[in-house]
Amino acid sequence: MIISPPFLPAEGFNVPAEKWKTDPMMDVVDTFELPHSGVFPVAFDRRWHCGMHLVPFGGAGQLEPIRAIADGEVIAYRVAKNAISDGQKNADGTAALNSNTGFVLLKHVTDTGEGRTITFYSLYMHLLDLVSTNALVPQPNSPSAESSPNALPVWLLRETNGVQAGAGKKVYRKDRLGFLGKNHGEAHLHFEIFMTDADFTTYFEREGHKVALGEREPVTPSSKDYWGRTYFVIPKGATFVSVPPGLGSAKTTGHDARLLFPPLDGGSLDANSTLYVEAFFSRGERFTRAWIDKGDGALISLTSDPVQDKFEEYEYNLYERATTLYETCPSDGYELLRFGRILSTDTPTLHVDQRATWMAVPYASGKIGYIDVNAATIQKLSDADFPLFRDWQKIEDGNTPFDPEGLCGYDELCQIAGVTDAEPSSQGSMPNEFSHDQRLAAYVQGKVEVRAKLKGFICHAKSEWDESNNDERYGGLNASEGFFGKRKETDPHGYENFINFVKEFQFMGQTPLTEGKKFWFFHPTALIRHFRKCGWVSARELAQCIPSKVIDETKNAAKQKIFPLASIKWERAYSRAQRFLPFLSLTLRKYGISNDGLRVAYFFGNAIQETTYLSTTVEGGGPSTRYAPWYGRGVIQLTFEENFKRYGDYRGWKESASAYRDSLETDLARACDSAGFYWITCAKPLGSTHNINREGDRVPVIRQAILSNACKNYDYHSKTCVGGVSSMDFRSSAEFERSARAVNTGNPESTHAMNGLVPRTNVFLTAVVKMTDLLLDYEEAYTQKEHAR
Repeated sequence: MIISPPFLPAEGFNVPAEKWKTDPMMDVVDTFELPHSGVFPVAFDRRWHCGMHLVPFGGAGQLEPIRAIADGEVIAYRVAKNAISDGQKNADGTAALNSNTGFVLLKHVTDTGEGRTITFYSLYMHLLDLVSTNALVPQPNSPSAESSPNALPVWLLRETNGVQAGAGKKVYRKDRLGFLGKNHGEAHLHFEIFMTDADFTTYFEREGHKVALGEREPVTPSSKDYWGRTYFVIPKGATFVSVPPGLGSAKTTGHDARLLFPPLDGGSLDANSTLYVEAFFSRGERFTRAWIDKGDGALISLTSDPVQDKFEEYEYNLYERATTLYETCPSDGYELLRFGRILSTDTPTLHVDQRATWMAVPYASGKIGYIDVNAATIQKLSDADFPLFRDWQKIEDGNTPFDPEGLCGYDELCQIAGVTDAEPSSQGSMPNEFSHDQRLAAYVQGKVEVRAKLKGFICHAKSEWDESNNDERYGGLNASEGFFGKRKETDPHGYENFINFVKEFQFMGQTPLTEGKKFWFFHPTALIRHFRKCGWVSARELAQCIPSKVIDETKNAAKQKIFPLASIKWERAYSRAQRFLPFLSLTLRKYGISNDGLRVAYFFGNAIQETTYLSTTVEGGGPSTRYAPWYGRGVIQLTFEENFKRYGDYRGWKESASAYRDSLETDLARACDSAGFYWITCAKPLGSTHNINREGDRVPVIRQAILSNACKNYDYHSKTCVGGVSSMDFRSSAEFERSARAVNTGNPESTHAMNGLVPRTNVFLTAVVKMTDLLLDYEEAYTQKEHAR
């Protein structure tokens, strides 16, 4: 799943000083949430509010386009020519046009793992009307028929006169959907993410893939579905040591294992305490956070910020660590060090007695010690399990703070949130004497720890955009003691006018989702942040990383270098991508490449080009190459006997390299895994020269370049340029060039002419568009777009 927030502000691309901050874009977008209105999942009037209100900061906030969060299908949309009035008047007595009814509803179907398809919906409400949009930003004279990241398409620039069906329209992540509108005069985007009952059950509760959501005593799942961060549940009475046992004279493969474990603190948990540890990698380092439950069910944080492992550049040196500690099969050891368990196989090469995995974890205030996390008594989870101790919990009948009238109770919410509020704080002009509503508002809006808990709520409720729900949701307002009931004499049509105004926004009954149903609603940005840690690439997402226009390097009859353009159609790209999955996604996960979209782009820039756009796993020329029979095999091709042997040693294979050499061509699992091995080692001893994974932590600078000898029409049969040559706009990146040179030559600092650099860059830029939040005009011409079916 590749997903991003509905705004992509420039500030989100800044690299934070703190290495443990893994998602600066979401850190920025989280500040856009309005704290005084539109809080998930409780509105200021105590009713369900299953979305959130977002407002980009600064005076240019209104100019920040609203974008699709993921590839999807348009279910319904509405484009209004003008805003409408909620009844307020301007100073001259005319109706104030202060509310926008425009919206887009998208359906997303993607994968989060092998056999793990998820279906969900995203809603963008209060989009700016046409008149105001045209006044705000000049629109193209000839808008595209399809969605685009750079301008609104024609179907969003025409008044719909009501709700319009999507009619098979496709939208891609980062495409523009509109601009910030208003409701009751307040500018904001009302943003929702939800699932139907059937889709929720399929993803979270299907037999064989049941998620540990809500389980108070989770166990290591039997499935290999893993993504995001690792979590260890360490039982009562567990012991921690200052130095792992057996290292007194431990020397393997020429390395001193003692250097890998700086001395820490020894100690143990008491008989009532359970420890919860989060472990993750960021920018080459390993970080941990910890919470302790002393037996009363309350989690006490032991770490204000994530704690960096004392062994510096832990992730960048993970391969060397694995070869030192797990001589029999460093590949299995590499997974133990990254995940705490072996995920790639049901029959590990490492014997059970060789799988001890000593990791440093905080276990008490100011104390860190080593513990073998591979022990069977320690449960091992990931973000794929939505663990309860990270605040994920279902809110449904029998476990809800909302009464039958749909109003949230203060005491009930305190109990479910688990945050006491003996002395509620006043906010802004909040009076000292709290009414029930005011006290609830102060609790929700004014307490950071409460807001954090609410982000984990997954709520089963009816949509506020469902007209059939109006009497149930708002009927109390018209009761004798309700807001409109008390005003009957002075405003006899107040409730009727209010409902008519509400109906102007409602649309659910005019979509395939129909009326009267409950949905499962998530805190939108919390869910996006969560799934951004997934990194699993689906076949459709991988296919979009194959450029639609391929730039290749060759020479014409006159030996003049040219850059011919050729096209790869969607059907062919998708067919190739299907063949390589899930092997390629499993490789990205194993080697930590999927932890960051930039890392994936650097990897794909090399791997997709080396496989001739996912068409082969063998080097061109094959047996005719000068170093045959050790010509290249695999997704990033291993060449020469030494490199094949080193990969065999890494996998723990005992036979000669010639016995498994050809399997890297025919076995896609090995072809992909060998590429991951190549990526972290460059297929030769690294020493202290470089590590390819570092490239994935450097934000690339994309510069405009000109290819001076671009062939307009290249004949692949005659191998000549038959249309003459001309200049062509291109983009280049010094950061990617270092990565390409490291893979191709083993030296990222080399400067000699390098064959294949232009086509590799071509793929890299296409992958940047797909896998990262960066916005490049390059994508309009080169990115694959799936045909409507």
